[in-house]
Amino acid sequence: MRRKLVIGNWKMNGCKAANSILLSGIAAGFKTGKADSAVCVPAPYLAQCEAELAGTPLAWGGQDVSAYAAGAYTGEVAAAMLLDFGSKYVIVGHSERRAYHGESNEQVAQKALAAVNAGLVPVVCVGETLAQREAGQTVLTVCKQLQAVLDVLGTAALGKIVLAYEPVWAIGTGKTATPAMAQEVHALLRKQVAERNAAAAAGMQILYGGSMKPENAKELLAQPDIDGGLIGGAALKAADFLAIIDAA
Repeated sequence: MRRKLVIGNWKMNGCKAANSILLSGIAAGFKTGKADSAVCVPAPYLAQCEAELAGTPLAWGGQDVSAYAAGAYTGEVAAAMLLDFGSKYVIVGHSERRAYHGESNEQVAQKALAAVNAGLVPVVCVGETLAQREAGQTVLTVCKQLQAVLDVLGTAALGKIVLAYEPVWAIGTGKTATPAMAQEVHALLRKQVAERNAAAAAGMQILYGGSMKPENAKELLAQPDIDGGLIGGAALKAADFLAIIDAA
């Protein structure tokens, strides 16, 4: 049985004082059980996570990684740098990176490869916009995004990644994806991975990243192919984040 995984994505939020309160609150309330949990934070706060979460069951990681190991890439963060601060996970291909920084499917795939090669677990995000969903292009979009990663990683590495489905149209818009709608896409993604590596697909954690909250977490997490959540706003409040973890 796949363990549930709940990852908080702080996005571009936080300060040292607020982070300390949030991290201590999560650590104090976390119950070791069937779910694993982590926070993916802005790079300047990785050292704080290492200092405050070391020795707890909680993991941490980055929000992006360079496709390059080192060199003249000003502003980029290498996988080895994330590892230097004890990171386990790194988010790649988040919808905001794709939209605001123009990241292509191929660039996302190269970042996932760099993470795996370094020993990080990439949380590979896929998802469709409202326009794509309304045009009936959900399947085409998410499968194309995932296929780029499958082609670059190769069969053996598929057991070393986490997937996250982000229906972009359901994030902060007031629109919601029903558990059945989310499950349909998660099952599709698992099937696509299974065509390349059945064992990896069976064990792969596929997270839901479409505005999961304490109010809807239990129903979403009850779906057979939803293995956890990539949590945005709710991850910035210890009580809400812990409630989602408890639901898992």
